[in-house]
Amino acid sequence: MHDQRVVARLGVYLGGAILILFVTGLVSHLHQHPVSWLPFGPEPAWAYRLNQGLHVAVGFASLPLVLAKLYTVYPQFFVRPPVTGWKHALERASVGVLVASTVFQVVTGILNVFKLYVFGFSFTTVHYATAWLAFGAALVHVGIKLPVVVRSLAAGARDLDAARPGPDSPPNGDTADGTTGDGTTRRGFLGSVAVAALFVTALTVGQTVTPLRAIALLAPRDPLDGPQGLAVNKTARAARVEELATDPDWALELVGPGGTTHLTRADLLAMSQHEAVLPIACVEGWSATARWTGVRIRDLATLSGGQPDDPVHVVSLQPAGTFYSTSDLPGAYVAHDDTLLALTLAGEDLDLDHGFPARIIAPNRPGVLQTKWVSRLVVGNPT
Repeated sequence: MHDQRVVARLGVYLGGAILILFVTGLVSHLHQHPVSWLPFGPEPAWAYRLNQGLHVAVGFASLPLVLAKLYTVYPQFFVRPPVTGWKHALERASVGVLVASTVFQVVTGILNVFKLYVFGFSFTTVHYATAWLAFGAALVHVGIKLPVVVRSLAAGARDLDAARPGPDSPPNGDTADGTTGDGTTRRGFLGSVAVAALFVTALTVGQTVTPLRAIALLAPRDPLDGPQGLAVNKTARAARVEELATDPDWALELVGPGGTTHLTRADLLAMSQHEAVLPIACVEGWSATARWTGVRIRDLATLSGGQPDDPVHVVSLQPAGTFYSTSDLPGAYVAHDDTLLALTLAGEDLDLDHGFPARIIAPNRPGVLQTKWVSRLVVGNPT
Protein backbone atom coordinates (compact mmCIF):
# COMPACT_ATOMS: atom_id res chain seq x y z
CA MET A 1 0.00 0.00 0.00
CA HIS A 2 2.98 2.31 0.50
CA ASP A 3 4.32 1.71 -3.00
CA GLN A 4 5.26 4.90 -4.87
CA ARG A 5 2.87 3.94 -7.68
CA VAL A 6 -0.07 3.96 -5.24
CA VAL A 7 1.11 7.22 -3.69
CA ALA A 8 1.34 8.84 -7.13
CA ARG A 9 -2.09 7.66 -8.23
CA LEU A 10 -3.74 8.92 -5.05
CA GLY A 11 -1.82 12.16 -5.41
CA VAL A 12 -3.35 12.73 -8.84
CA TYR A 13 -6.87 12.10 -7.50
CA LEU A 14 -6.39 14.30 -4.45
CA GLY A 15 -4.69 17.01 -6.51
CA GLY A 16 -7.68 17.10 -8.84
CA ALA A 17 -10.02 17.38 -5.87
CA ILE A 18 -7.99 20.24 -4.37
CA LEU A 19 -8.10 22.10 -7.69
CA ILE A 20 -11.90 21.73 -7.95
CA LEU A 21 -12.37 22.77 -4.33
CA PHE A 22 -10.12 25.79 -4.74
CA VAL A 23 -11.83 27.06 -7.90
CA THR A 24 -15.39 26.50 -6.67
CA GLY A 25 -14.52 27.97 -3.27
CA LEU A 26 -13.04 31.04 -4.95
CA VAL A 27 -16.19 31.47 -7.04
CA SER A 28 -18.34 31.27 -3.91
CA HIS A 29 -16.13 33.78 -2.10
CA LEU A 30 -16.25 36.25 -5.00
CA HIS A 31 -20.04 35.97 -5.10
CA GLN A 32 -20.15 37.04 -1.45
CA HIS A 33 -17.28 39.53 -1.72
CA PRO A 34 -17.51 40.82 -5.31
CA VAL A 35 -14.67 42.59 -7.06
CA SER A 36 -15.07 45.05 -9.92
CA TRP A 37 -12.74 43.18 -12.28
CA LEU A 38 -14.69 39.90 -12.10
CA PRO A 39 -18.40 40.63 -11.77
CA PHE A 40 -20.94 37.81 -11.63
CA GLY A 41 -24.32 38.16 -13.27
CA PRO A 42 -27.74 36.56 -12.87
CA GLU A 43 -27.33 34.10 -15.76
CA PRO A 44 -27.44 31.18 -15.78
CA ALA A 45 -29.78 31.02 -12.81
CA TRP A 46 -28.51 27.58 -11.70
CA ALA A 47 -24.77 28.38 -11.83
CA TYR A 48 -24.21 29.05 -8.12
CA ARG A 49 -26.28 26.00 -7.21
CA LEU A 50 -24.02 23.83 -9.38
CA ASN A 51 -20.88 25.49 -8.05
CA GLN A 52 -21.68 25.05 -4.40
CA GLY A 53 -23.15 21.58 -4.81
CA LEU A 54 -19.96 20.49 -6.56
CA HIS A 55 -17.81 22.14 -3.89
CA VAL A 56 -19.49 20.30 -1.02
CA ALA A 57 -19.79 16.98 -2.88
CA VAL A 58 -16.06 16.96 -3.73
CA GLY A 59 -15.30 18.02 -0.16
CA PHE A 60 -17.06 14.95 1.20
CA ALA A 61 -15.42 12.69 -1.41
CA SER A 62 -12.02 14.09 -0.36
CA LEU A 63 -12.31 12.58 3.12
CA PRO A 64 -11.48 8.98 2.10
CA LEU A 65 -8.90 10.31 -0.38
CA VAL A 66 -7.09 12.25 2.35
CA LEU A 67 -7.17 9.30 4.76
CA ALA A 68 -5.88 6.90 2.10
CA LYS A 69 -3.14 9.31 1.02
CA LEU A 70 -1.97 9.80 4.61
CA TYR A 71 -1.91 6.04 5.15
CA THR A 72 0.20 5.40 2.06
CA VAL A 73 2.81 8.09 2.82
CA TYR A 74 3.06 8.07 6.60
CA PRO A 75 6.28 5.94 6.66
CA GLN A 76 7.99 8.77 4.77
CA PHE A 77 7.26 11.15 7.66
CA PHE A 78 9.81 9.25 9.77
CA VAL A 79 12.73 8.93 7.36
CA ARG A 80 16.20 9.71 8.71
CA PRO A 81 17.90 12.04 8.35
CA PRO A 82 14.81 14.32 8.25
CA VAL A 83 16.48 16.81 5.87
CA THR A 84 19.23 16.08 3.34
CA GLY A 85 19.42 19.39 1.51
CA TRP A 86 17.53 22.54 0.54
CA LYS A 87 15.33 20.74 -2.00
CA HIS A 88 14.42 18.07 0.51
CA ALA A 89 13.76 20.76 3.14
CA LEU A 90 11.40 22.56 0.74
CA GLU A 91 9.65 19.29 -0.02
CA ARG A 92 9.22 18.48 3.68
CA ALA A 93 7.94 21.99 4.42
CA SER A 94 5.42 21.87 1.56
CA VAL A 95 4.22 18.46 2.75
CA GLY A 96 3.76 19.76 6.30
CA VAL A 97 1.73 22.77 5.15
CA LEU A 98 -0.23 20.68 2.64
CA VAL A 99 -1.17 17.97 5.15
CA ALA A 100 -2.13 20.42 7.90
CA SER A 101 -4.14 22.76 5.66
CA THR A 102 -5.91 19.99 3.73
CA VAL A 103 -6.97 18.12 6.87
CA PHE A 104 -8.09 21.42 8.42
CA GLN A 105 -10.13 22.34 5.33
CA VAL A 106 -11.87 18.98 5.05
CA VAL A 107 -12.69 18.72 8.76
CA THR A 108 -13.92 22.29 9.25
CA GLY A 109 -15.77 22.19 5.92
CA ILE A 110 -17.73 19.10 6.98
CA LEU A 111 -18.43 20.66 10.38
CA ASN A 112 -19.74 23.75 8.59
CA VAL A 113 -22.07 21.66 6.42
CA PHE A 114 -23.47 20.14 9.60
CA LYS A 115 -23.59 23.63 11.19
CA LEU A 116 -21.37 22.47 14.07
CA TYR A 117 -19.55 25.73 14.72
CA VAL A 118 -17.31 24.42 17.48
CA PHE A 119 -14.09 26.02 16.28
CA GLY A 120 -14.60 29.51 17.73
CA PHE A 121 -13.57 31.58 14.69
CA SER A 122 -15.13 33.02 11.55
CA PHE A 123 -15.43 29.98 9.31
CA THR A 124 -15.63 31.83 5.99
CA THR A 125 -12.61 34.05 6.69
CA VAL A 126 -10.33 31.28 7.93
CA HIS A 127 -11.54 28.72 5.38
CA TYR A 128 -10.80 31.15 2.54
CA ALA A 129 -7.33 32.04 3.84
CA THR A 130 -6.40 28.40 4.45
CA ALA A 131 -7.54 27.48 0.94
CA TRP A 132 -4.72 29.63 -0.45
CA LEU A 133 -2.25 27.87 1.85
CA ALA A 134 -3.43 24.44 0.72
CA PHE A 135 -3.42 25.36 -2.96
CA GLY A 136 -0.02 27.03 -2.77
CA ALA A 137 1.50 24.09 -0.90
CA ALA A 138 -0.01 21.70 -3.45
CA LEU A 139 1.58 23.65 -6.31
CA VAL A 140 5.00 23.59 -4.64
CA HIS A 141 4.69 19.90 -3.85
CA VAL A 142 3.65 19.02 -7.40
CA GLY A 143 6.50 21.10 -8.80
CA ILE A 144 9.03 19.18 -6.72
CA LYS A 145 7.56 15.69 -7.09
CA LEU A 146 6.36 15.87 -10.70
CA PRO A 147 9.26 13.81 -12.16
CA VAL A 148 8.72 11.10 -9.54
CA VAL A 149 4.97 11.10 -10.16
CA VAL A 150 5.40 10.79 -13.92
CA ARG A 151 7.84 7.88 -13.53
CA SER A 152 5.57 6.15 -11.00
CA LEU A 153 2.47 6.49 -13.18
CA ALA A 154 4.38 5.17 -16.18
CA ALA A 155 5.62 2.21 -14.12
CA GLY A 156 2.09 1.55 -12.94
CA ALA A 157 0.82 1.54 -16.53
CA ARG A 158 3.52 -0.96 -17.52
CA ASP A 159 2.57 -3.16 -14.58
CA LEU A 160 -1.05 -3.14 -15.65
CA ASP A 161 -0.05 -4.23 -19.16
CA ALA A 162 2.11 -6.99 -17.73
CA ALA A 163 -0.68 -8.11 -15.42
CA ARG A 164 -3.15 -8.66 -18.26
CA PRO A 165 -3.47 -12.44 -18.72
CA GLY A 166 -2.04 -13.90 -21.88
CA PRO A 167 -2.77 -17.29 -23.42
CA ASP A 168 -0.25 -19.03 -21.13
CA SER A 169 -1.00 -17.04 -17.97
CA PRO A 170 -2.19 -18.76 -14.79
CA PRO A 171 -5.89 -18.23 -13.97
CA ASN A 172 -7.26 -15.36 -11.79
CA GLY A 173 -4.23 -13.13 -12.42
CA ASP A 174 -1.98 -15.26 -10.17
CA THR A 175 1.73 -15.50 -10.67
CA ALA A 176 3.38 -18.66 -11.90
CA ASP A 177 4.00 -19.88 -8.35
CA GLY A 178 0.33 -19.40 -7.42
CA THR A 179 0.68 -16.23 -5.33
CA THR A 180 -1.27 -13.08 -6.01
CA GLY A 181 0.76 -10.29 -7.66
CA ASP A 182 1.19 -6.97 -5.88
CA GLY A 183 -0.52 -5.24 -8.83
CA THR A 184 -3.78 -6.88 -7.78
CA THR A 185 -3.31 -5.60 -4.24
CA ARG A 186 -2.65 -2.07 -5.47
CA ARG A 187 -5.65 -2.10 -7.76
CA GLY A 188 -7.80 -3.50 -4.99
CA PHE A 189 -6.69 -0.80 -2.57
CA LEU A 190 -7.25 2.01 -5.08
CA GLY A 191 -10.59 0.50 -6.03
CA SER A 192 -11.65 0.44 -2.38
CA VAL A 193 -10.74 4.10 -2.00
CA ALA A 194 -12.77 4.94 -5.12
CA VAL A 195 -15.76 2.99 -3.82
CA ALA A 196 -15.53 4.77 -0.45
CA ALA A 197 -15.44 8.18 -2.14
CA LEU A 198 -18.43 7.33 -4.33
CA PHE A 199 -20.28 5.88 -1.34
CA VAL A 200 -19.83 9.02 0.77
CA THR A 201 -20.84 11.23 -2.17
CA ALA A 202 -23.95 9.19 -2.97
CA LEU A 203 -25.13 9.37 0.64
CA THR A 204 -24.74 13.17 0.86
CA VAL A 205 -25.27 14.69 -2.58
CA GLY A 206 -29.06 14.34 -2.31
CA GLN A 207 -29.17 17.60 -0.35
CA THR A 208 -28.57 19.41 -3.64
CA VAL A 209 -29.48 16.80 -6.27
CA THR A 210 -33.05 16.42 -5.06
CA PRO A 211 -33.88 13.22 -7.05
CA LEU A 212 -31.28 11.48 -4.82
CA ARG A 213 -32.60 12.89 -1.54
CA ALA A 214 -34.11 9.52 -0.57
CA ILE A 215 -30.66 7.97 -0.25
CA ALA A 216 -28.95 11.00 1.31
CA LEU A 217 -28.64 9.18 4.62
CA LEU A 218 -25.53 11.09 5.71
CA ALA A 219 -26.71 14.52 4.58
CA PRO A 220 -27.50 16.88 7.47
CA ARG A 221 -30.75 18.10 5.96
CA ASP A 222 -33.48 17.34 3.46
CA PRO A 223 -33.77 20.40 1.17
CA LEU A 224 -37.53 19.93 0.89
CA ASP A 225 -38.15 19.44 4.61
CA GLY A 226 -39.35 22.73 6.04
CA PRO A 227 -42.15 25.29 5.96
CA GLN A 228 -43.85 25.40 2.56
CA GLY A 229 -41.72 22.47 1.40
CA LEU A 230 -38.38 24.26 1.63
CA ALA A 231 -35.59 23.90 4.19
CA VAL A 232 -34.63 26.81 6.45
CA ASN A 233 -31.13 27.67 7.60
CA LYS A 234 -32.03 30.34 10.13
CA THR A 235 -35.43 30.76 11.75
CA ALA A 236 -37.09 34.04 12.62
CA ARG A 237 -36.68 33.22 16.30
CA ALA A 238 -32.95 32.60 15.92
CA ALA A 239 -32.66 35.90 14.03
CA ARG A 240 -34.67 37.70 16.75
CA VAL A 241 -37.10 39.28 14.27
CA GLU A 242 -40.43 37.64 15.21
CA GLU A 243 -41.95 40.73 16.78
CA LEU A 244 -40.71 43.17 14.13
CA ALA A 245 -41.65 40.94 11.18
CA THR A 246 -45.22 40.39 12.39
CA ASP A 247 -45.82 44.03 13.36
CA PRO A 248 -49.02 45.11 11.53
CA ASP A 249 -47.46 48.54 11.02
CA TRP A 250 -44.53 47.12 9.02
CA ALA A 251 -43.80 49.05 5.85
CA LEU A 252 -40.94 48.85 3.38
CA GLU A 253 -38.81 51.98 3.40
CA LEU A 254 -37.87 52.71 -0.22
CA VAL A 255 -35.11 55.31 -0.56
CA GLY A 256 -34.04 56.65 -3.94
CA PRO A 257 -33.24 59.75 -5.97
CA GLY A 258 -36.89 60.79 -5.77
CA GLY A 259 -36.99 60.69 -1.99
CA THR A 260 -38.26 58.23 0.59
CA THR A 261 -41.47 56.22 0.23
CA HIS A 262 -43.09 53.79 2.65
CA LEU A 263 -44.96 50.83 1.17
CA THR A 264 -47.13 48.52 3.24
CA ARG A 265 -47.44 44.88 2.33
CA ALA A 266 -50.88 45.67 0.88
CA ASP A 267 -49.26 48.37 -1.29
CA LEU A 268 -46.70 45.88 -2.55
CA LEU A 269 -49.35 43.25 -3.29
CA ALA A 270 -51.30 45.85 -5.28
CA MET A 271 -48.32 46.39 -7.59
CA SER A 272 -47.63 44.27 -10.69
CA GLN A 273 -46.65 40.77 -9.51
CA HIS A 274 -44.15 38.48 -11.22
CA GLU A 275 -43.54 34.76 -10.69
CA ALA A 276 -40.07 33.20 -10.82
CA VAL A 277 -39.00 29.58 -10.35
CA LEU A 278 -35.56 29.83 -8.76
CA PRO A 279 -33.34 27.79 -6.47
CA ILE A 280 -32.22 28.66 -2.98
CA ALA A 281 -28.59 27.54 -2.92
CA CYS A 282 -26.79 27.76 0.40
CA VAL A 283 -23.07 27.73 1.09
CA GLU A 284 -23.49 24.51 3.11
CA GLY A 285 -24.26 22.74 -0.16
CA TRP A 286 -28.01 22.20 0.06
CA SER A 287 -30.34 23.66 -2.53
CA ALA A 288 -33.90 23.36 -3.79
CA THR A 289 -36.04 25.03 -6.42
CA ALA A 290 -39.19 26.90 -5.46
CA ARG A 291 -41.86 29.12 -7.00
CA TRP A 292 -41.70 32.72 -5.79
CA THR A 293 -44.00 35.65 -6.51
CA GLY A 294 -43.45 39.32 -5.80
CA VAL A 295 -42.53 42.74 -7.14
CA ARG A 296 -39.60 43.12 -9.50
CA ILE A 297 -36.77 45.03 -7.87
CA ARG A 298 -36.32 47.10 -11.02
CA ASP A 299 -39.93 48.30 -10.69
CA LEU A 300 -39.19 49.46 -7.15
CA ALA A 301 -35.98 51.14 -8.36
CA THR A 302 -37.97 53.03 -10.99
CA LEU A 303 -40.65 53.93 -8.44
CA SER A 304 -37.98 55.48 -6.23
CA GLY A 305 -36.88 57.78 -9.06
CA GLY A 306 -33.87 55.68 -10.02
CA GLN A 307 -32.94 53.70 -13.10
CA PRO A 308 -33.99 50.06 -13.61
CA ASP A 309 -30.34 48.98 -13.42
CA ASP A 310 -29.25 51.06 -10.44
CA PRO A 311 -27.57 49.03 -7.66
CA VAL A 312 -29.78 48.46 -4.64
CA HIS A 313 -28.67 48.21 -1.03
CA VAL A 314 -30.84 45.84 1.01
CA VAL A 315 -31.38 46.13 4.77
CA SER A 316 -32.99 43.45 6.93
CA LEU A 317 -34.89 43.63 10.18
CA GLN A 318 -32.31 41.28 11.64
CA PRO A 319 -30.21 43.20 14.15
CA ALA A 320 -26.93 41.30 13.64
CA GLY A 321 -25.11 38.99 11.25
CA THR A 322 -22.37 39.16 8.64
CA PHE A 323 -24.65 39.06 5.58
CA TYR A 324 -28.15 38.87 7.00
CA SER A 325 -28.45 42.52 8.02
CA THR A 326 -27.36 44.08 4.75
CA SER A 327 -26.45 43.07 1.23
CA ASP A 328 -26.08 44.72 -2.15
CA LEU A 329 -27.73 43.88 -5.44
CA PRO A 330 -25.55 44.94 -8.41
CA GLY A 331 -27.26 46.63 -11.32
CA ALA A 332 -27.22 43.50 -13.51
CA TYR A 333 -29.28 41.66 -10.88
CA VAL A 334 -31.64 44.58 -10.33
CA ALA A 335 -32.43 44.75 -14.06
CA HIS A 336 -33.14 41.02 -14.37
CA ASP A 337 -36.77 39.92 -14.79
CA ASP A 338 -36.56 37.34 -12.00
CA THR A 339 -34.98 39.46 -9.26
CA LEU A 340 -37.85 40.00 -6.85
CA LEU A 341 -38.91 41.35 -3.55
CA ALA A 342 -40.76 38.10 -2.92
CA LEU A 343 -44.05 38.15 -1.03
CA THR A 344 -45.32 34.59 -1.56
CA LEU A 345 -43.83 31.12 -1.85
CA ALA A 346 -45.61 28.28 -3.66
CA GLY A 347 -48.74 30.42 -3.94
CA GLU A 348 -48.94 31.19 -0.21
CA ASP A 349 -47.81 34.12 1.91
CA LEU A 350 -44.20 33.70 2.92
CA ASP A 351 -43.75 31.72 6.09
CA LEU A 352 -42.15 33.77 8.84
CA ASP A 353 -39.04 31.57 8.69
CA HIS A 354 -38.81 32.18 4.93
CA GLY A 355 -38.67 35.94 5.34
CA PHE A 356 -42.20 37.30 5.87
CA PRO A 357 -43.24 40.01 5.20
CA ALA A 358 -40.80 40.29 2.25
CA ARG A 359 -37.48 38.87 1.12
CA ILE A 360 -35.04 39.09 -1.78
CA ILE A 361 -34.86 36.32 -4.34
CA ALA A 362 -32.54 36.54 -7.35
CA PRO A 363 -31.05 34.10 -9.88
CA ASN A 364 -27.47 32.81 -9.50
CA ARG A 365 -27.14 34.19 -6.00
CA PRO A 366 -25.88 32.57 -2.77
CA GLY A 367 -28.66 31.88 -0.29
CA VAL A 368 -26.83 33.91 2.33
CA LEU A 369 -27.38 37.00 0.13
CA GLN A 370 -31.08 36.31 -0.50
CA THR A 371 -31.93 38.64 2.38
CA LYS A 372 -34.97 37.78 4.49
CA TRP A 373 -37.23 40.10 6.54
CA VAL A 374 -36.43 43.10 4.33
CA SER A 375 -37.09 46.50 5.91
CA ARG A 376 -35.32 48.96 3.62
CA LEU A 377 -34.17 49.32 0.01
CA VAL A 378 -31.74 52.07 -0.98
CA VAL A 379 -31.59 52.65 -4.72
CA GLY A 380 -28.44 54.07 -6.31
CA ASN A 381 -26.61 56.69 -4.28
CA PRO A 382 -29.33 59.07 -3.11
CA THR A 383 -28.23 62.35 -1.51
